[in-house]
Amino acid sequence: MGVIISDEPRINDEIRVPQVRLIGPKGEQVGVIATTVALNLAKEANLDLVEVAPNAKPPVAKLIDYGKFKYNEKIKAREARRNQSTAEIKEIRFRLKIDDHDFDVKKGHVTRFLSGGDKVKVTIMLRGREISRPIGGVELLQRLADDVAEFGTIESKPKQEGRNIIMTLAPKGKKVHTQSEQRRRGAESRAERQARQAARLAAKQEAQAQAQAAAQASVSPNTSDLKKQTSKEGSNAEDEN
Repeated sequence: MGVIISDEPRINDEIRVPQVRLIGPKGEQVGVIATTVALNLAKEANLDLVEVAPNAKPPVAKLIDYGKFKYNEKIKAREARRNQSTAEIKEIRFRLKIDDHDFDVKKGHVTRFLSGGDKVKVTIMLRGREISRPIGGVELLQRLADDVAEFGTIESKPKQEGRNIIMTLAPKGKKVHTQSEQRRRGAESRAERQARQAARLAAKQEAQAQAQAAAQASVSPNTSDLKKQTSKEGSNAEDEN
């Protein structure tokens, strides 16, 4: 049977050592105290005792809100992933004898990929006697690179690999900008949705308030009439007496 090793620190009753060097919730050095005393301090402060340096002599523990700490770490990790500039590699294939229309269509795809911040692997597939005269494929790839120079640069120059000639294009550092723009648009969309939801909720609450007011208004005259009728009956009774 294997031993399961956890990356999570030991907290509270999981800390079995007799003493710890305690750090307070604001980073203050409390000193070396008994683990039981540290646990009582954690309970009194409604915090957790977390072992932050298990290999120290004695181990170092800190008083923190562990649930809040884990949540903040998760948010930081998510933001870090969002800010990473990770580029995918797209692939476009050409035939050496491609007509101008198809070339323009393929070029459009390459431009779109580069604009999105992705690298593009462009492959010229050679057939028959074309293999012995690869210069035409190199010229075609150079033509493509020149046409999309505004969006990308040659990262790997054209080279022949068997029946293919391959070139790699890289974007001109627009990945982060593109991701930032996407995040900005996403934030704006969320803000608009929240505003619409708030407006619908306010309208619903206003409609409910108006309905309640109308219901009260319809009941009030009846109550007033009942009071008048009771008062009138009382007056008649006094007159008879």
